[in-house]
Amino acid sequence: MRTRSTWLACGVLGVALIGLFVASLCAGRVWTPWSVWVSNGADPRWAIVFGLRLPRTILALLVGGALGLSGAALQGYTRNPLADPGAMGVSSAAAMGAVLTLYLGTAAQASWILPAAAMVGAGLGVAALLALAGVTSSIVTFILAGFVIQTVCTAGISLALNLAPNPWAVDEIVSWVMGSLADRSVEEVCIAAPGIVAGCLVMLTQGRALDALTLGEQGARSLGVSLTRTRLLLAVGVALAVGSSVAVTGVIGFVGLIVPHLLRPWVGSRPGAVLLPSLLGGAALTLGADILVRLTPAAEEVKLGVATAALGGPFFLWMLVAMRRRLA
Repeated sequence: MRTRSTWLACGVLGVALIGLFVASLCAGRVWTPWSVWVSNGADPRWAIVFGLRLPRTILALLVGGALGLSGAALQGYTRNPLADPGAMGVSSAAAMGAVLTLYLGTAAQASWILPAAAMVGAGLGVAALLALAGVTSSIVTFILAGFVIQTVCTAGISLALNLAPNPWAVDEIVSWVMGSLADRSVEEVCIAAPGIVAGCLVMLTQGRALDALTLGEQGARSLGVSLTRTRLLLAVGVALAVGSSVAVTGVIGFVGLIVPHLLRPWVGSRPGAVLLPSLLGGAALTLGADILVRLTPAAEEVKLGVATAALGGPFFLWMLVAMRRRLA
């Protein structure tokens, strides 16, 4: 029954993604109907569709899927409903790597330097996480290690802002930390896609281990699950997917927190059943939010990270109130 619900949810989300994909190519400051798509370059708006909006749409699907799946995997592993990619410190570590290139002024020397620094930051974040948590540590230690990394990296970003050499550097750092898909091209898609796809595939293979962990660590071991191997694979998968995402878009928060909670009533609480729907749901939420920020009447486009934070803040408050009511 639950398996049927999972595939039904995936089907509904797949149809929604197709509709959002079409809407994303049409919507914006300049409306581009179907006739523009098939004009083969005769209409000047054809370049807007295939030069600007198509790479942006693909990137929104990739990044949103990576964040949604990472949140579901981390919540399943830690059995913590508040876990998301930021809780491991990977997003903050990747952002720290990117911010350093902006602070030092090296990002302007070549287009690949900033994404590469973000990926290196994500890798170092995972290495620090494993080193602090230890190979055989408990889940609680794992969460605390992620919190420490997140705090240190956030402090580093704040220090870079405080000591920025000029106002332009401050503006670039703030824009990057807010997260955005504006003005992204095929080059960014090519940079991010391999890491995101590889990371998502690794996480999708861990459904059985996450299901076994619902019985507790001892119960999972009795079923033959290696917690060390599961932790390493999840860390690598999240680092690849989230690090590649932050490398080209900046920090986009709350997608990994919101999506699994919205989908759990559909597919049940089994962690393995939430993974694939969360991937599709994260892609749909991010793409929908990106369409909305393009349609806002403000003179300057609202940053995507700001829009997701505006959704995530009230959602986080609702979760807190609901948990208090259950405990009362």
